[in-house]
Amino acid sequence: MSVSPAGRPPNVVFIMSDDHAAHAVSAYGSRINRTPGIDRIAERGMRLDSAFCTNSICAPSRAAILTGTYNHVNGVTTLDTPLDNSLVTFPRLLREAGYQTAMIGKWHLGHGPNADPAGFDFWRVLPGQGHYYDPVMLAADGEVVERGGYVTDLITDDCIDWIDRRDPDRPFLLLCHHKAPHRRWEPAPRHAALFDGVDIPEPETMFEDLIDGHADRAAVVRAMRMRLMDLDPIYDLKAPVPDGLDSEAELRWRYQRYIKDYLRVVAAVDEGVDRILDHLEAIGVADDTIVVYTSDQGFFLGDHGWFDKRLMYEESLRMPFLVSYPRRVEPGSSSDAMVLNVDVAPTILEWCGVEVPEWMQGRSAVPVLEGEPPVDWRSSMYYRYWMHRDGAHNVPAHLGVRTATEKLICYYNDPCDQPGANGPVDPIEWEFFDLASDPFETTNLIGDPSRAADVERLRGELARLQAEVGDRWP
Repeated sequence: MSVSPAGRPPNVVFIMSDDHAAHAVSAYGSRINRTPGIDRIAERGMRLDSAFCTNSICAPSRAAILTGTYNHVNGVTTLDTPLDNSLVTFPRLLREAGYQTAMIGKWHLGHGPNADPAGFDFWRVLPGQGHYYDPVMLAADGEVVERGGYVTDLITDDCIDWIDRRDPDRPFLLLCHHKAPHRRWEPAPRHAALFDGVDIPEPETMFEDLIDGHADRAAVVRAMRMRLMDLDPIYDLKAPVPDGLDSEAELRWRYQRYIKDYLRVVAAVDEGVDRILDHLEAIGVADDTIVVYTSDQGFFLGDHGWFDKRLMYEESLRMPFLVSYPRRVEPGSSSDAMVLNVDVAPTILEWCGVEVPEWMQGRSAVPVLEGEPPVDWRSSMYYRYWMHRDGAHNVPAHLGVRTATEKLICYYNDPCDQPGANGPVDPIEWEFFDLASDPFETTNLIGDPSRAADVERLRGELARLQAEVGDRWP
């Protein structure tokens, strides 16, 4: 048995899934799911209730996590821009400080000499999105690993195997990155019948589109293709739509087909987390290991009638973020302090005793996690999504600001921006939500005269944050 001495820097196990919404984690009070394995981290540590991504799309969020910088700085603004592997990341800095480092699972930041994982003693990753069944994985020196099995189980197996092969006399960093629950939601065979005969509760806002066509939202949002009705019945839902359903009945049918496979895929992730936690305890290092569970962003689970992410609305913006570190974090605690994906790198570096570079734009959340948030901790955040009118979903580029109680979103480069009878259409649309009175963001108050002063105040805060992070209007 290997036992880490208390005086040594902590180990780090950073577990990240892809598209796992916080409201599908029972530690966050999920109405639709139970995640006992993931919940163990919350029971042993802290649940962050206001953890957000700064760009709700996979590769950009992963780049922000690794580098501690916003996407206009690290260069990964879209799914098509790889991460330059010469950039400094927190794994590289930990390795230089004597940590043994590993990256296993979904990389999704490009491949090739300038984009393969760097700063790791060992890496084995999925090419691109990878496959759920019998996945091929790539490793250093061009090695191709071909095995049968289910991807979540294989990633978990590889992580446990690497932990067992590490040098027990040195601290370690392990990035365990799951493909699940990314689309197309293909569950492990053992979970194929999970939730059969059960009706999963529907979101409160699922029928928004059928009721009024999202009439209160920006025109560019109404033009998106992220509705449950946009899912391909055969590819995504794996069955033809039954005959004779009206619009309401079809939406209910689609939701149940979608959400059950999504939750079945999450079930294997939860089991994998449980196995890793058991193993850390079995080898005697649990008390000296920081364990993080998060996702690269949130996800719409039928909320507002949508699937996918990308937008600055709460279900997409919010990341689950659970942290256990028995020597420093109070078990069963929670915090509503605003923590961002760019804060991950400086937080881990500080806890591991490695100097945080001045150029990192995130801020160490160690005081938050140790129960003493500074009086000057952030009270607002800056967001920007760059992928204007991507082919699959037609989501508009936008940026915005969120405070504890309000949100202002600006959609720019309107897809309807074509010359009309009276000249070009205004390419800018705004939405303003009062999160205190409208937590589901159902009422856009941008045209309410009584809130004009609030809108102007948030426009000023947006400009301040944009200047602070060094971004500029497109």
